[in-house]
Amino acid sequence: YLLDKADKYDSRDVERLQQDDKWVENYLIWRHDVVDDTLKMIDESFQWRKEYTVNDLSESVLPKWLFENGAIFLHGYDKEGYKLFWFRVKLHTKDPKQQLDKKKLVAFWLEHYSKRENGKALTVVFDMAETGISNIDLDFVRFIVNCFTDYYPNFLTKIVIFEMPWIMNAAFKIVKGWLGPEAISMLKFTNKSDVQEYISAEYLPPHMGGTDSFKYSYPPLVDDDFQTPLCENGPITSEDEHESKEEIDADTKEAGELNEEQNLNQKKTNSIEQISKSEETDKTELKPKNAKKALTTFKGPLLHISPAEELYFGSKESGEKKCLIVLTNVTKNIVAFKVRTTAPEKYRVKPSNSSCEPGTSLDIIVSLHGGFAASLQDRFLIMAAEMEQSSGAGGPELAQFWKEVPRTKVMEHRLRCHVIEGSKPSSLTLKENAFNNPAKTNEDLHVQLTRLLQINKKLQEQIDRCLWFQQLSVVLSVLSVTVVAFCFYLTYTQNS
Repeated sequence: YLLDKADKYDSRDVERLQQDDKWVENYLIWRHDVVDDTLKMIDESFQWRKEYTVNDLSESVLPKWLFENGAIFLHGYDKEGYKLFWFRVKLHTKDPKQQLDKKKLVAFWLEHYSKRENGKALTVVFDMAETGISNIDLDFVRFIVNCFTDYYPNFLTKIVIFEMPWIMNAAFKIVKGWLGPEAISMLKFTNKSDVQEYISAEYLPPHMGGTDSFKYSYPPLVDDDFQTPLCENGPITSEDEHESKEEIDADTKEAGELNEEQNLNQKKTNSIEQISKSEETDKTELKPKNAKKALTTFKGPLLHISPAEELYFGSKESGEKKCLIVLTNVTKNIVAFKVRTTAPEKYRVKPSNSSCEPGTSLDIIVSLHGGFAASLQDRFLIMAAEMEQSSGAGGPELAQFWKEVPRTKVMEHRLRCHVIEGSKPSSLTLKENAFNNPAKTNEDLHVQLTRLLQINKKLQEQIDRCLWFQQLSVVLSVLSVTVVAFCFYLTYTQNS
């Protein structure tokens, strides 16, 4: 494909395909590990990406009125923690002159989110309240369907259709014809009484029976609802006044011990590097017991961040309420960082706004307080920017630095929350010292569980296909028997 059609692909897509295993895996999963089908899908999606200049889509190249219209945007999460991609159908009017720009807007949002969240899937919501014939645009709907079935692999969890008017039933029968059996199973037709099976009230607008006070406006782009500043001690509540001084001291002591252990590890590592190879082999067992095992790590241009994607909290039953984020400065300058979250009322972060010296690592403790529990919808945003050597790293200097630093020089990385239902906490929580465990950590088990879930999903899809073929076979058999019986009847009638 590449040799025959190199001029039809964007070189950036080809380069990404050669480096991004997750992207390749998503294509394979979506095409059930059939390599020829996967190659065909990659070929078609790459040609489409170049035709629509997807890698170069930005706010500046699209008409401003498209963003101001508010018909398409990202906001909130479903009950499984997936981002919601909203289509407010009543704001869409069919117009051939605007069609290409509207399609590019859909591609812009999908690409914007895909790169920001490293391909994490999302849920599409068609809000069809107050829609009529003038809002029906089957060509546009087909484009949206194609984006998920052909261009963005393994990117769709479900399609929630809210209050579809009866007049559109015929149109949606056509749409179902474009969807494969897998995508059809993702359709969820809802109304006010049952939409909360998929989306909680906090992310539903009032006309859908929810309590979300969000009002779309532009600019700026709708973000992930991250709030700032995030205080190290969290917001002041009546519960905080009752928290014991011993618990606060314990938190401080725990953080201090972690930093001391980290410094000890660094010194021992330096000394080990200076001894001969044979001595190093003999003294392998003398390394500190608390030396950190390799965790999943996001390797950014300024900071390496562990874990790479998810913070693991226990459920209310398991009681685990603390997690650790490790930042490593990989530059030659001081790197300022701050932490934001979508739920500042729940979390304390220590430190939440500080700096990291060149070549050093720093631990951030994230803890729940009061009676709060972590949620799949909660997100954390780590922002980092390189400071000049002459800049100070105190509170006033950092505050001034963040006011002046250009947005283009700020590195951003997002972390999701993962809630563990079992009584045993994850390897990424502070109370479980997984770094001591020479066997498989819970992180490894989580990876294996994810793979098992993917295999289970494939098996379920195969079963669904078999059932579909079985039903089709039964229908064909009944038709065949009917035809044969009818032929016999005609023959008997003629003979009579």
